[in-house]
Amino acid sequence: MKIKLTNVFVDDQEKALRFYTEVLGFTKKSDFSNGPYRWLTVVSPEDENGTELQLALNNNPPAKAFQEATFQQNQPAAMFFTDDINGDYDRIKANGAEFTMPPTDVTASIIAMLNDTCGNLIQLTQLKHW
Repeated sequence: MKIKLTNVFVDDQEKALRFYTEVLGFTKKSDFSNGPYRWLTVVSPEDENGTELQLALNNNPPAKAFQEATFQQNQPAAMFFTDDINGDYDRIKANGAEFTMPPTDVTASIIAMLNDTCGNLIQLTQLKHW
């Protein structure tokens, strides 16, 4: 069994596509519409056949309330792992991202948190090697 797809709710799919590709550096994988519905996914350029992240339009009131509460509680909607958190922090910040927490040493990892401008906090994580 594999995880092939997960999603993050966004308030604007076009804005999310720009952020996740131009700021974070992901690659657009799928983009098609059926009437008002748009299926939009991105993937890591390091594994273009890997797990896809669906940028799902959040037009569902209960999901919107959950998204807002999660953001207010400073909880990430998604976590992305890196081998070079400081390098990615510098690159992403230079691309215009707003970090709510710079790289911070915690128990078994170094984490940073940023605002995706679409209603979510995203956590970057680098695992420590013992």
